[in-house]
Amino acid sequence: MRISFNAPVTLIFAILCTFVLALDKIFLGSTNVLFTMSPGFDFRNWVSYFTSFSYVFGHADINHLMGNMAFILLLGPVLEERYGAKHLLIMMAITTLATSIFFYLFFNERILGASGIVFMFIVLTSFANRQKNTIPLTFILVCLIFLGQEVVASLSEDNVSQTAHLAGGALGGVFGLFWFR
Repeated sequence: MRISFNAPVTLIFAILCTFVLALDKIFLGSTNVLFTMSPGFDFRNWVSYFTSFSYVFGHADINHLMGNMAFILLLGPVLEERYGAKHLLIMMAITTLATSIFFYLFFNERILGASGIVFMFIVLTSFANRQKNTIPLTFILVCLIFLGQEVVASLSEDNVSQTAHLAGGALGGVFGLFWFR
């Protein structure tokens, strides 16, 4: 028996997230500026362009990282097999960019972490064995349970992360309904 690199997009993403957190701890948070999206996009500053995508690799601490990686490593290989590595990478990039644009337009908060991608994965996985012209009951239940919980949590004072979760989940639903492969 040998170990296989079975889900390259998922594994490389997890490795990069872990590497970024390790760098952040080694350099005592000084790399955080490159992996946290700050409020207010500055068209003249290259960091704004970079962090519009790089924030998904940054995590606040090991618990934040492990919580996200548990779902990414569990669901990612299934999605890569279903949609292909290239298509999954495109979906992750779209989710990342759409979430950052949404945050630039409507929030004045810092964000970091892959939670939006996690929720996109959760919802998209409910479509894994979808037949044409059907809506899986698992999709409806996932929306009620996971996204319903996030809607309730978003009513609290700290609704930043819940908004990223909802954005990722909504995009997962759109991808699942319209990205039929």
